[in-house]
Amino acid sequence: MKPTINIEYCPKCGWLLRSAWMAQELLTTFTDDLHGVQLIPSEVAGRYIITIGEIVIWDRKREGRFPEPKEVKQLIRDHIDPERSLGHSDR
Repeated sequence: MKPTINIEYCPKCGWLLRSAWMAQELLTTFTDDLHGVQLIPSEVAGRYIITIGEIVIWDRKREGRFPEPKEVKQLIRDHIDPERSLGHSDR
C-alpha cells in the first residue's frame, strides 16, 4: 500500500499556500509512490509538521525553521525507497 503524506499547518499563520506548494512538490516527485498528500489545518498555532503515518518527517518547531523541498524529498525518499535517486535534489 502506498503511503499518504500529511502536512499539518497553521491556517492562522497563513501557511496554507506554503503547504500546498510542498504538496505539489511531493506529488510531482513521487507520482507513482504516494497514495496522496493530505493538508490538515491545525488547531495549534504555529504548527507545521510533515508526517508519514506516525513518523514525523519534519517539525518546524523542533527544527527551528521551515524545510526546503529538497530536504523533505530526501527524507521521504529515505522512508519509502532509500535506493531511489532524486536527480538534482540529491546534489
